[in-house]
Amino acid sequence: QVQLVESGGGLVQPGGSLRLSCAASGIIFSVSSLGWYRRTPGKQRELVAGITSGGITNYADSVKGRFTISRDNAKNTVHLQMNSLKPEDTAVYYCNAKYRPGFITYNYWGQGTQVTVSS
Repeated sequence: QVQLVESGGGLVQPGGSLRLSCAASGIIFSVSSLGWYRRTPGKQRELVAGITSGGITNYADSVKGRFTISRDNAKNTVHLQMNSLKPEDTAVYYCNAKYRPGFITYNYWGQGTQVTVSS
């Protein structure tokens, strides 16, 4: 049983901050790549931030300098600190884990958490 559960979403004013968290179970967390994706109505799901098992991070250009992804392997959690939020950041945010034992890649998703940035 693999489960990813997001939390921390909500309503925030432009310029505010939110911290998303994702708790994972049923996977080998420490050797999985992790990421946060987001989706708005009518758009494809896009990668917001990712972090490899080795701690290398990458970000969408639209969030560079504002968002920070981090992981805590001991607690099987991944976080997304979001600062200087803009209305364009409004979306459902999803936690993702990728696990590759040998040559097979497994891709897991959380249920999503709503982030709304509005005055």
